[in-house]
Amino acid sequence: QVQLQESGPGLVKPSQTLSLTCTVSGASITGSYYAWSWIRQPPGKGLEWMGVITYDGSTYYSPSLKSRTSISRDTSKNQFSLQLTSVTPEDTAVYYCARVQALYYSGSYLPYEYDYWGQGTQVTVSS
Repeated sequence: QVQLQESGPGLVKPSQTLSLTCTVSGASITGSYYAWSWIRQPPGKGLEWMGVITYDGSTYYSPSLKSRTSISRDTSKNQFSLQLTSVTPEDTAVYYCARVQALYYSGSYLPYEYDYWGQGTQVTVSS
């Protein structure tokens, strides 16, 4: 059974960096051909895709967040992490990590199913 668990601080001050880690069990984050994604849901709004790191370490980001977002991984711990810089109260959300089934063709990343999700973690940006 694949399990994902988000961890990190629940409160971040404006202008600081939000850092979250997703610990994966039951699957390897280097296993072909999965990818590992961060998604968030602000209060009263829909899901927002933030970015992804693929089985080979390639990363793709939402254009609207690309300048502030970084996703990395620690294969020895089977973890992947999110950093979001210069946060504002608009970054307050429940943050989820998820496994993605995807196709890879001519350098393109083509997701087609998000099959396992973490339970989500609330992050509030406030002074």
